[in-house]
Amino acid sequence: MSTWLLSCNPKKFDLEGHRRDGHLLSSWTIARYVDEVAAGDEFVLWVAGENAGVVAYGHLSGPAEYGQPDPSYWAEDPGPRHFVPLVVDKWLDLRVPKRRLVDDPRMSGATILRQPFAGSPHRLTEEEWLAVREAIEVSEVADPGWDLMPGEEIRRVDLHARFGGSSQNGIAPCSATDNILIFTAPSSGHQHGYYDTWNEDGTFHYTGEGQSGNQKMVRGNRAILEHSQTGKRLRLFDGARGTVRYLGEWTLNPDVPYTEDEAPATGGGALRKVIRFHLVPVKATVTAPELPVGQNYVAPDENVAPAPATPSAPDPDLVGRNLSTHRALQNLLAAEAQRRGHVALSPDVSDPDFDLAWRDTEGRLSVCEVKSLTPANEARQLRAGLGQVLDYQDQLRERAPEVSAVLWVERQPSEPRWVELCQRVGVTLAWPGQEESAFSG
Repeated sequence: MSTWLLSCNPKKFDLEGHRRDGHLLSSWTIARYVDEVAAGDEFVLWVAGENAGVVAYGHLSGPAEYGQPDPSYWAEDPGPRHFVPLVVDKWLDLRVPKRRLVDDPRMSGATILRQPFAGSPHRLTEEEWLAVREAIEVSEVADPGWDLMPGEEIRRVDLHARFGGSSQNGIAPCSATDNILIFTAPSSGHQHGYYDTWNEDGTFHYTGEGQSGNQKMVRGNRAILEHSQTGKRLRLFDGARGTVRYLGEWTLNPDVPYTEDEAPATGGGALRKVIRFHLVPVKATVTAPELPVGQNYVAPDENVAPAPATPSAPDPDLVGRNLSTHRALQNLLAAEAQRRGHVALSPDVSDPDFDLAWRDTEGRLSVCEVKSLTPANEARQLRAGLGQVLDYQDQLRERAPEVSAVLWVERQPSEPRWVELCQRVGVTLAWPGQEESAFSG
């Protein structure tokens, strides 16, 4: 069995557009080794250009054939060519950058580096294949060079000494490591028009850099936008100076990576355009068991005008009529918890995005998801709420010896089976008038 590197010139074939339009990549044109490629051979897919690197891996599903490729995504009609059928096993979320392979002595003889314009495919030796696979593992799993845990604090000067990047900017791409360090600090950011926001669906909107004039997609802003193409991980920190707290690894929302908004310039100047990056956590942002859960409860405003409902809304309970009801239910339950002597909690930035939690007088933790109900959305809301509260409970088990799960809804469900279902999976389902059930666990 042979191993290959298939190369793509983005100026000739629009691979990104092909994927964006939902097409399945099932073959690749080749110019060499036509009689040697075979079913079962493994391959990696390389994209050339400014951010050259490995973007996918898979296996060949047959021998080479000859025919006319679909010219749709080619800059020019390629004409009849040899091609090899294939299956992509994985598209990488983070590209393996060329520089990572250039620095590996096992790749010193690789033809993709010595003769990058040679026709596809490039044969990889056993050593070269091992080097590429190890580099892919670094991109797919945890970076072995990163040893900070979410919730851990570090002096910013020490952070940059270990990982690189400028200590003066809110966005600090690191040339020595595959990281982009980004810092959020409301106390200092607001004076420059940086209004970063934590959203109820667990996402984070981060304002780009540029204190005056319209922000542009250059320097640090461009580094964030292209982080997956350059193979760099986004590392978010709370604080800008002195000691900062690591808030985990994040990535851009693939559907809406950023939007443009308006904000005042430094010192309250005229409104200008700012870039708002839409970040989502790569995984649960907390792994440190000793990190406390939650912060003192912050009651959401029940009277805020809700955004209109949209088909793409991440949670139907957080738009339209449901938002006001949701917040009222949540605030009433929090008030009841406090009346009983419990400590009501809102999620901190490092917590899973629960609606409400509380610690009772004996220190036991309960986590709660709140859902409004209408006849039209009842089943959907109950399914969603049950899944969410089980997820929160599972994440918090590392940080609390016992975690009770509560699903608090607007009214009694029309089908009694929901109560029994929740009981079977260890979740208390309750509604106004059933407060004793909610707090008895």
